[in-house]
Amino acid sequence: MEKISFIPEDGSEKVSFFVLEQTTIAGKTYLLVTEEEEGDSDALILRDETIQGQEEGVYVIVDDDTELNAVAGVFAGMLDDVDITK
Repeated sequence: MEKISFIPEDGSEKVSFFVLEQTTIAGKTYLLVTEEEEGDSDALILRDETIQGQEEGVYVIVDDDTELNAVAGVFAGMLDDVDITK
C-alpha cells in the first residue's frame, strides 16, 4: 500500500496517509486515504486540486456532503472488503 505525506497549508507538522484507492470522476481525481495500514481506521477523501505545471500536488479534504456521498459511493463499490460509513 502506498504511503504519502502532506504538509498542511498552515505549515504545521507533515501528516502521512496510506492510499486505499484512487478514482477519477468528471475529470477530478480523488484519493481514499487512511492513517492506519491495517484494521479499522477513519478515512478521508481527498480531491486533487493541483494546477498543471505545479511542482507539488495540492489536495483538499472533500467536505461538501453531496460530493462526499457521491465519491464515497464510488469507493464503496470499488472496495468489496471495506465498509464506508459517512
